[in-house]
Amino acid sequence: MPDGKRPEEDARAVVNFWGEEPATEAEYYAAHGAEGESSYFAAPGGGRLFTRAWRPRGGAAPRGLVFMVHGYGNDISWTFQSTAVCLASSGFACFAADLPGHGRSHGLRAFVPDLNSAIADLLAFFRSVRRREGHAGLPGCLFGESMGGAICLLIHLRTPPEEWAGAVLVAPMCKISDRIRPRWPIPQILTFISRFAPTLPVVPTADLIKKSVKVPAKRLIAARNPMRYSGRPRLGTAVELLRVTDELAARLGGVTIPFLVVHGSADEVTDPAISRVLYDSAASKDKTIKIYDGMLHSMLFGEPEENIERVRTDILAWLNERCTPEGGGSNLIAQDCIQDSFQFPLYSDC
Repeated sequence: MPDGKRPEEDARAVVNFWGEEPATEAEYYAAHGAEGESSYFAAPGGGRLFTRAWRPRGGAAPRGLVFMVHGYGNDISWTFQSTAVCLASSGFACFAADLPGHGRSHGLRAFVPDLNSAIADLLAFFRSVRRREGHAGLPGCLFGESMGGAICLLIHLRTPPEEWAGAVLVAPMCKISDRIRPRWPIPQILTFISRFAPTLPVVPTADLIKKSVKVPAKRLIAARNPMRYSGRPRLGTAVELLRVTDELAARLGGVTIPFLVVHGSADEVTDPAISRVLYDSAASKDKTIKIYDGMLHSMLFGEPEENIERVRTDILAWLNERCTPEGGGSNLIAQDCIQDSFQFPLYSDC
């Protein structure tokens, strides 16, 4: 590299996932046609959820609300923001919260022994947003990545069908693939041990960044996330994910929400074949599936820019077709955010 430093040393210099400039989040948002804010929400189950909102710049009326859910071990303050900012600059108001045990929200890091409680807290936050002044009549869509995709489907299955205009599911974890699911009696053993030591981080797992992120320079950025959980999954969390995905797999036929599911054909973290099962099983009359050849799990950050543009274009086109606010609203084209591709000059020689 030009300064003779190793890539890992350069990674330590990164303050934000986009690099040293712009210096602040507000400047970064403004440079990409958005504005944002953060706060805490008092969860009904106790504790506080750290939340963020991203809106079109200049107070423009949004054409819809997008409620976003991150994946396991992730959070809403690092690379997850790039998608929210893109959607906001294209006319959508986006809202997200760090799940319990993740990011800046309450709870032991990466310990999620009860997803039902986490979903209830998240739903309470989403509904509080929908009650805010100026949001009446705006369509609300769910958006979830990986485990967040599973949570979006569970929210849909536990709420009135008319509550959501649709869902965008990015590499959703709808079921643990038989290819990687632990064989009997491993799940039974894990369940038994978790009763006595649920927080123990001992469940074997592969390097998720290497399996998820295709571009080497972006692996460094992902690894630098100060809020990211990089340890082994905790017993209680692993058992709960098995339980929830088993529940969801058994209820795919009850899915009626309009949805777009996008998945990379080379994803080794969640199985694209399971997304096909979701598409085939769901009772939704309006459903779309797109499998992108050769893409990995991190479709909206970890891929080359041209791949990210493809996925964003498809997502924005789908949302624009289904989000028509009462009384009209802005209808910005997908290219408005895609033309501002994110660059990573610190890592250009990697």
